[in-house]
Amino acid sequence: MAAKNGAVSPAGSARMIVSFGEMLIDFVPTVSGVSLAEAPGFLKAPGGAPANVAVAVARLGGRAAFVGKLGDDEFGQMLAGILKENGVSGDGILFDKGARTALAFVTLLADGDREFMFYRNPSADMLLTPEELNLDQIRSAKIFHYGSISLIAEPCRSAHLKAMQVARESGALLSYDPNLRLPLWPSPEEARKRILSIWDQAEVIKVNDVELEFLTESNEIDDEAAMSLWHPNLKLLLVTLGEKGCRYYTKGAVDAFHVKVVDTTGAGDSFVGALLCKIVYDRSVLENEGKLREVLKFANACGAITATKKGAIPALPTESEALALIAGEVRSRRRRPLFISLTLLCICLFLFFIILYFKF
Repeated sequence: MAAKNGAVSPAGSARMIVSFGEMLIDFVPTVSGVSLAEAPGFLKAPGGAPANVAVAVARLGGRAAFVGKLGDDEFGQMLAGILKENGVSGDGILFDKGARTALAFVTLLADGDREFMFYRNPSADMLLTPEELNLDQIRSAKIFHYGSISLIAEPCRSAHLKAMQVARESGALLSYDPNLRLPLWPSPEEARKRILSIWDQAEVIKVNDVELEFLTESNEIDDEAAMSLWHPNLKLLLVTLGEKGCRYYTKGAVDAFHVKVVDTTGAGDSFVGALLCKIVYDRSVLENEGKLREVLKFANACGAITATKKGAIPALPTESEALALIAGEVRSRRRRPLFISLTLLCICLFLFFIILYFKF
């Protein structure tokens, strides 16, 4: 299958990345920095972290599939259509006639960050059962990616655990982004317990700074806190830091790209999709720090571009867009020393003439 924005080579057709979990409709205020009640209107956008990752992979030219359940309603059919349009396999999608597709109202604060209000009581994604899983689709995965929202309630929790087991037994690399959404959980304690219950099975884990603080019950965002989450099976632990870039363990940092933030929805998913898209072609990235830093630079660029537009899936970049941002940043950095030198020269000349003025 070819992605919408780039053909996949025959050699790449076997490098499937399967995302498991929820897909929903995000309603985003048309005006940033207001509460839901104050919003004059909303923009409808497809979302859901695992689905975002699948589309991110496909838009970058990779092969992706989504496994999950949608309502047999207009929104569910629309979301399935969007996956198909973006080159994501929908062979693992089911439709529930008795439950609706999940909705989320997302407030955009003045800095582009988000607050959520969810409508899923229950939504179709929560009702996926182990017996309904497309096991052939899961077994096709070279990388199996998931979050934690599917752990909140049964029967989806059991479906999630079975899918992980099948993927692992089939040799897939397991990738985990908890994607913490506390309003969906019965309590913070339950969220922490369930998120950590599958922690030691993942080989690649990505958390953001807020999730790091939550999971470690610490106010510190440092190496010690991050390494407390390390486990023997883990190959790569990533901590994303927004405008400060990301840190990877063991250990290092990659700078962020500076852009005008409009909406951070999907930025982390774009980052993960870009990372997995590179790892699936070359697993030595996980063992070679030089390669890893280049991949993370690319992933940071993808996340940065996503934050410049409203909505998640509509904002996900192509490879050419990410490479253009990286090239622009390189040119900008090359110009900075010259700019600094000229500035210092101007200051020296100014001081020289001031001294001459007062001396004579």
